[in-house]
Amino acid sequence: MINTASIINVSFLHMKEQIDELVEGGTRFFHIDLMDGHYVPNLCMPIELIAELKKAYPQVNMDIHMMVTDPDKYLDRLKAAGADYVSFHTDSTPFVRRTLNNIHKLGMKAGIVVNPSQRIDHIEPFIHCFDLVTLMAVEPGFSGQHFLDGSMERIQALCDLRKKHGASYMISVDGGVDYEKGMICKQMGVDMIVGTRHTIFFQQEGILNACRRFEAELG
Repeated sequence: MINTASIINVSFLHMKEQIDELVEGGTRFFHIDLMDGHYVPNLCMPIELIAELKKAYPQVNMDIHMMVTDPDKYLDRLKAAGADYVSFHTDSTPFVRRTLNNIHKLGMKAGIVVNPSQRIDHIEPFIHCFDLVTLMAVEPGFSGQHFLDGSMERIQALCDLRKKHGASYMISVDGGVDYEKGMICKQMGVDMIVGTRHTIFFQQEGILNACRRFEAELG
């Protein structure tokens, strides 16, 4: 599986040092949250950060998770900043197909995000239109939450839906995944885990060793 390390968990006072550790530990994706204070009651992170990260680490994919009420208005700026994957919540716009098409037209990979309160099968009408689907195992907006009950069954349903339709999208799980849950996700067929406090950051062994452990056990 792919470790897409969540940059929101990096210490702002030690950002360069910790990001260097992520890369040295084998991280190939940075997960960057964009929150507008409307779709979720929180604000982060500046688009300029994406541009700076892409310039400093061109080999790393920029995996952008938009928690905003009008995703389309950010797309041109994200393209200019060097975003590789751009995902948005399906309930943030009434025009899901249009937003997916706009992301693809700009040459980026398109992703959708499914909230804990949404049915898994609501994605079926546009199931062949996206490259990545992220299942939230916590409520969106804040880091450090615990894995919600019932999320494993929802992950399995998402994997089953992909098989049913012969789709090729990657499946990512965001929120509260520790190593034990990560192994179950891997066995189910999950492709990507958002590396958060439970798997990468704030580990006793440090970021570098935690990344290496992820690659050894889950990669």
